[in-house]
Amino acid sequence: MFYLSFYLSEQTDQIEKRFAQANLFGCRELFTSLHIPEDDLTFYRKRLQEIGQLARKYEVGIIADVTPASLSKIGVNGDNLDLLFDGGIIGLRLDDGFSMKEAATFSHRMKVVFNASTMTEEECDDLAFCDVNWNQIEAWHNFYPRPETGLSKELVIQKNKILRRKGIRTLAAFIPGNKEKRGPLHQGLPTIEAHRYMDPLCAYVELVRDCEVDKVFVGDGGMTDNVLARMKEFRDGVIPLRYRPLVQQHELLSMVETVQTNRRDAARDVIRSLESRLSFSWPKHLLAPACTIERQKGSVTIDNIRYGRYAGELQITLTDLPADEKVNVIGRIFEDDLPLLAYVKGGQQFRLVRIT
Repeated sequence: MFYLSFYLSEQTDQIEKRFAQANLFGCRELFTSLHIPEDDLTFYRKRLQEIGQLARKYEVGIIADVTPASLSKIGVNGDNLDLLFDGGIIGLRLDDGFSMKEAATFSHRMKVVFNASTMTEEECDDLAFCDVNWNQIEAWHNFYPRPETGLSKELVIQKNKILRRKGIRTLAAFIPGNKEKRGPLHQGLPTIEAHRYMDPLCAYVELVRDCEVDKVFVGDGGMTDNVLARMKEFRDGVIPLRYRPLVQQHELLSMVETVQTNRRDAARDVIRSLESRLSFSWPKHLLAPACTIERQKGSVTIDNIRYGRYAGELQITLTDLPADEKVNVIGRIFEDDLPLLAYVKGGQQFRLVRIT
């Protein structure tokens, strides 16, 4: 699943747009921070009431990053959580300063989130002795605003394995947005450094498929509907692959831009569409030899009539291949989407999305 973020310092209309976006794309949680400045407590208490109304209106729960000091400022303690509930807050991401006993107490009232990037095996053991409600415990990795300070993919995988072995069932991480970046650096908010300037969908897929992350949060406030729609399509089981056509045959392009499936006996060098030969009724003129050029990695191809019984098979190349007079090249996968090809395993559905 993927989720969005907002911050109390944003304008009210910006925050409401984020709630509406979350509701539209089925994001049932939003992340925010309750690190509240000393100089305007009245404003932030009022803002909490406003976001509580938005949470109820859009049916979205809020997970808030907190310190003991920030809870104290708004008059909240372990015995009095009503102000949080009124603000739509269903869980707390605990920053430094909380004891394991306090965390366990919170877990019987709401969701409790630990810092997966720093949590140790010893802390997990301590938690187990505190009558914790494990069903309410999650661990999320940090995000890193400053370039060059994000984690490696290998470290995230290693930490996740340790935390799962210790009984934490739900793990999360952050990816950057592709619109407004959060200040003051405006350089994205990823967990993994390699994701800082990567296409958000590729970062999302890598976290879910390779790092076994259960939840992915967009750390920055801004994410376009177009990217969220692609992320939702992946969440629903289909990998959208953007491509640029090299031919002008609208009839042919419309036929291939449907949901297709890589054969279960997946080939080494190409993705082979199961449907292209079994389900498509190809008019012969669409399979005439044309554009039989070199097949760079990411080329979208159709076997032409010279290939006999293979005519009509759609493929996407996973490596550079030479030109073949029996194979028409009809398009090329958008460069930013090339990393997604590695995740189109046998039996995986995909869809070609035209970019002009």
